[in-house]
Amino acid sequence: MPTIKDVASLAGVSVATVSRVLNDSGYVNHETKQRVNDAISTLNYRPNNVARSLFNGRSQMIALLVPDIMNPFFPELARAVEDFTKQNDYTFVLCNTDDDPEKEMHYIDALQQKSVDGIIIVSSTITEKELNQVKVPIVALDRILSSNLSSVTVRNREGARHAVKYLKALGCKRIAHICGPENVSNTKDRLSGYLDEVKDMDWFLSSYVVTGEYQFDSAMAATKNLLINHPEIDGIFVANDVMGVGVLKAAQELGLRIPKDLCVIGFDGISLGDKITPSLTTIKQPIYEMGTRAAEILIQQINDPVFTVQREEFEVTLLERESTSVRR
Repeated sequence: MPTIKDVASLAGVSVATVSRVLNDSGYVNHETKQRVNDAISTLNYRPNNVARSLFNGRSQMIALLVPDIMNPFFPELARAVEDFTKQNDYTFVLCNTDDDPEKEMHYIDALQQKSVDGIIIVSSTITEKELNQVKVPIVALDRILSSNLSSVTVRNREGARHAVKYLKALGCKRIAHICGPENVSNTKDRLSGYLDEVKDMDWFLSSYVVTGEYQFDSAMAATKNLLINHPEIDGIFVANDVMGVGVLKAAQELGLRIPKDLCVIGFDGISLGDKITPSLTTIKQPIYEMGTRAAEILIQQINDPVFTVQREEFEVTLLERESTSVRR
C-alpha cells in the first residue's frame, strides 16, 4: 500500500507539501499541485482519514442516534440524514440506543473520542446535564430536548387536534387516546391536542387515555384492556403509527370490525401504514424533509460554531386510509 512518502518521492516534493495539497491548507503553486495529484493518481494513494482528522480537527463524520431502529419511522429519518450528509461529503453513522440511557451515553462518548463532527439525536432519556457534557454540535430531531439546543419537529399539538376533530366529523362519540412515554415532548404535545378537543365533552373519562410507550406490543396490550373496560369507545387517536398497527391488531382479536365498529387514526405517515389491512389513516409528518433539515442545520453549526439556536416546526397533513369511515 503506497504511503504519503511514496507520493512525495514520485512528485519530487516534501511530505509537508503533499499534506498541504491533501488538506487544501497553505499555498502550493499550480504546477507543484498538479505533480502531487498526478502522483496520487498513479500510485492510487488513499489518505489516512484518521491522520487527516488529527491535522485539521475534522473527521467529516456525522452520527444519528435513534431510540428504536425496529420502528420504521427512524430508518425513514435516517435515509434523509444519510442522503444529505453524503451530498456534503460527510460519512454517516447510525446508532441504535434502545432507549437505554447508558447505551446512549456510551455512543456519545465513543463518537466524541473518534472526533465526530456533530450529532443528531432522537432521545427519550437524555438529560440537560448530559447534553451540556457534549462538546460537539448537536441537533434534536423529532422532539425537543433543551431550549439551548436546535431542534426539528412538527406541529404535534395542532396535528393531534386535527386527528380528533376528524374522528368527531366521522361521527365517533367516544374517542380514546393511546399516548407515548410520558417524559417525551411530542407525547405531551399530542396528548395536549387530544385533550383540547375532548376534555370538556360530557362523555370524557380520564381512563380513556392509556400509554403504549410508542411500542407495538405495549399498545396492543393497552388497547385490549381499554376496549374491554370501555366497550363504548368507537374512535381511537394513536400517538404513532407503530402503536396504531398494534391497536388494529388488538381490535381485530377482540372481534371488532374496522372501521365499522372502531375508527383508528395514527400519527407519523410511515409506509408501513399503507401496507397493512386495513390500511391506517394517519397524521402524516414530512419525515424526509425533517431529516434533511436537521442535517442541514447541524452542518451549519459545524461550520459556524457561533450559531443561533433554531427551532423549526413542520406542518402535518391528514392522510385518509381504510381504518376510518363516515358513521351512518
